[in-house]
Amino acid sequence: MLVSLIIGALILLLVWDFRRKRCRVATFERSKISGPLSIPILGNGVQALTLKPENMIKRFGKYFNQYGNNFRIWILGESYMYTKDLKVFEAILSSSTLLKKAELYRYMRDFLNDGLLLSTGRKWISRRKAVTPAFHYKCLEYFVDIMDRNSRIMVEKLRTVADGKTSIDLFKYVSLEALDVTTETAMGVHVNAQNDPNCAYTKALKSVVYIESNRMVSVFQRFDWLFPLAAPLVYRRLQRDLRIMQDFTDKVIRERRAILDQSKVDGTYRPLSLGDEETGSKSKMALLDILLQASIENKPLSDKDIREEVNVFIFAGDDTTTSGVSHALRVISRHPKVQQCIYEELLSVLGPDPNSPVTQSLLLDLKYLECVIKETMRLYPPVPIVGRYIPEDLRVGDKTIPGDTSVLLMPYYVFRDPKYFPDPLVFRPERWLNGKEASLPTYAYIPFSSGPKNCIGKKFAYLQIKTLISKVIRHYELLPLGADPNPTYTFILSSSTGCNIGLRPRKTT
Repeated sequence: MLVSLIIGALILLLVWDFRRKRCRVATFERSKISGPLSIPILGNGVQALTLKPENMIKRFGKYFNQYGNNFRIWILGESYMYTKDLKVFEAILSSSTLLKKAELYRYMRDFLNDGLLLSTGRKWISRRKAVTPAFHYKCLEYFVDIMDRNSRIMVEKLRTVADGKTSIDLFKYVSLEALDVTTETAMGVHVNAQNDPNCAYTKALKSVVYIESNRMVSVFQRFDWLFPLAAPLVYRRLQRDLRIMQDFTDKVIRERRAILDQSKVDGTYRPLSLGDEETGSKSKMALLDILLQASIENKPLSDKDIREEVNVFIFAGDDTTTSGVSHALRVISRHPKVQQCIYEELLSVLGPDPNSPVTQSLLLDLKYLECVIKETMRLYPPVPIVGRYIPEDLRVGDKTIPGDTSVLLMPYYVFRDPKYFPDPLVFRPERWLNGKEASLPTYAYIPFSSGPKNCIGKKFAYLQIKTLISKVIRHYELLPLGADPNPTYTFILSSSTGCNIGLRPRKTT
């Protein structure tokens, strides 16, 4: 009797699984979009057991070689399509309606909630409008001061290991510097992560990103209902760290709101201003100050609204900058001629004093360094995967992507495609000289995404990356020491083997 019940239950489960997938399966088959062997109920769950952040990028590269520009994966009842087809890139990124992030992003929701990165519809439109003033050139000029000051701190931190012999993993240094910059520009507070890497907020943020990125590839942790049961200790640590982050941010918001309210009472309040147009003065306002004065439909943003946008700003600015700068410095260390060209440009534009401060206008004049950054982001894009959720069938050329599917665009492999970039694995900054970028097909190079949901902080990112790279190279010669990187996906592109270089202090005259 028990055996009959088990068999009956299994048959019902198989029928249920078949019915919920059959339309999507048929659409994939008609469009000739195949993938690794999928079994009933589990889909590709068995293969997913061997998927780790450190092998995800390479595994998908093998699937592209095996199945073409598009392949599909099933995880239980969820369907994912990975693509490097520019027609699909255009259809999705240019759409004003396909704005919902792929299911892969749900692991960010615990700490980003419904902020700009994950929101859609009217909420996204109004939030983006509220955040945009933070990237006005006068705000950016003030932010450059913060970037320059914190880059000097990192340069001094590196001095203890700059002996020309020691291999240094840049990630941990750059990550703390980037966190100092993003927290100060976002909230106007000094977390002081470089001098106190064990402070509660810093440790909590790093812990949350580590846990959530590992959940992406863990069959037992990926579902919210199973996570507390399968990994109770990890779940409790995540909840604790999220509370630490929330309490810290809420405290800063309350304090800044109180100051703002008091200024209205005593008559010293000044509405949002981006500086005097005649004098060109800087706007010394953090993102938090701008959000506190913003309103949506004539209503001020709540503390929760502000916390969401502050967290998005910090997360996006910290990790993407860390990836971009670390990979750039490593690859520069392996190309001495490129390094020498950068150094000569720095001397020409910034002068011989390595401690002289930079400004936004000076950074914009570093044209060759910008080419180096672009080429680095081609080979090592900080955001190697961009995902959207497709609620209904989407026709693209001769293929149809089934509805209820997450489509994962993989710029990482587009940027390494010889159709668009001859000798794609060769590091060649000259590719970007004299406006050659304009000759590329649309969507062939989109390190900051594209379309309505492109990265609002592109200018901020370039300024921060240029500031830090220029500061390091003005003080140190970069040496090719340490292991090569192993591409690792932790929401951004990192390396399980580190981004390693050696440093030798430059002789000053």
